[in-house]
Amino acid sequence: MAGLGIDGLVSGLKTSELIDQLMAVEANQQTLLKSKKTTTSSLVTALQTLNTKVASLATAAKTAATATSWQVVKATSSDTAIATATVGEGATPSTLTFRVDAVAASQSTMYTLPAYYDGTPSFTLTAADGSTQTLTAASSNITDVLAAFNADGTGVKASALNVGTAAEPQYRLQLTGTETGAAHAFTLTADNPLDGSSLTTQSIRSAADARITLWPGTDAESMVTSSTNVFEKLATGISVTAAKVGTEPITVTVTRNDTALSSLASGLVNNLNTVLSEISSRTATSTSTATDGTTRVTGGLFSGNTTIRLLQQELSKAGSASFGSSTASASQVGIVLNKDGTFTFDAEKFAEAMNADPAKVQQVITSIATSLEKVASTASDETTGTLTSQVTTWRGEVDDLADRIASWDTRLTDRRAALVKTYANLEVALSNLQSQSDWLTSQISQLNANNSN
Repeated sequence: MAGLGIDGLVSGLKTSELIDQLMAVEANQQTLLKSKKTTTSSLVTALQTLNTKVASLATAAKTAATATSWQVVKATSSDTAIATATVGEGATPSTLTFRVDAVAASQSTMYTLPAYYDGTPSFTLTAADGSTQTLTAASSNITDVLAAFNADGTGVKASALNVGTAAEPQYRLQLTGTETGAAHAFTLTADNPLDGSSLTTQSIRSAADARITLWPGTDAESMVTSSTNVFEKLATGISVTAAKVGTEPITVTVTRNDTALSSLASGLVNNLNTVLSEISSRTATSTSTATDGTTRVTGGLFSGNTTIRLLQQELSKAGSASFGSSTASASQVGIVLNKDGTFTFDAEKFAEAMNADPAKVQQVITSIATSLEKVASTASDETTGTLTSQVTTWRGEVDDLADRIASWDTRLTDRRAALVKTYANLEVALSNLQSQSDWLTSQISQLNANNSN
């Protein structure tokens, strides 16, 4: 605090320094509270981080424990240059043979526009279903004509081609459908050309559907069409995209997707390791050198936390469990518990197990995932989770410490004001005493002077 204005005026004391020293002693309790709040806030943040990772583990475990997660398949085309395939819900291992006879196309037509119009140019665009729309240009200028056709919702895109010269341009209008398929064909007529003018048409490409033949050359041969090159749900859960016409049949083979299943299992292990690593890093002790030269050992934020220690033990147990017999264990399907408490996913061992007995692999992984989900959900549940409860409790402690620190701010302010007043009054009292002493001294000197005369 700055000087009091009468700092040492009479007493010679450094009053401001004395008050600052006394306040430092008074504020020691608040300093301890601030230190505790910092540590507790760090603990809350660490618990929230852990809780988020445990919740992610619960989600990954739930996915791995779901039967449909093990029904993933992939589709392979015998000639991807001709056609490709994708799989969706309901797809199962199977084969499908077909020939691509045609690919979908949008209509593209060239028009020679009338030279003159009765007013501003007006055109009627007629769709394949008989519906019509009238398009009116602002003027006969080719830019305005293009703007009319390129407006939203016309179903066509227009461009101008100059078949004349730069000095004497002669424009023709090219209209191209925005969608493929025979159902998106169109015709165009000019509504108001003057006598002698006409709108001539030159076809560039007709609107056409994509067409494939299923099981060509067999009694089951069947033709299928699509307005686009995508044949959605051609078979249960299988969609085919035609790229170009082919003369030879294409075979799409749907098989079990071992790569996706390996990712499912490895993802479960990765999430488990993430949680265990978070616990280990927050529990590990650290050493430092104290001011007196001794070594000081400090525990991690989670040291001594029984809830987290039990969570760590339960997760390790669930991740390395055996089911039914010693042959149906986590290690047999590629989930290996290491000496340091972490887990390793052995992709080669997983693949070998899948080739030998996929049902057993599914049983083991599903059982592990179910156990992990139960443990993780119990800890991270948004309402009743053990970790969630700890976050709530310690967050309340932080709020309480913040209130106590704020209360100390008021107390310290009042205490400083009291000390300032006390020392100010002391200086005033000493000043008064000094004045009285000076007066008495002068009176005695005067008395002595009178007696000597």
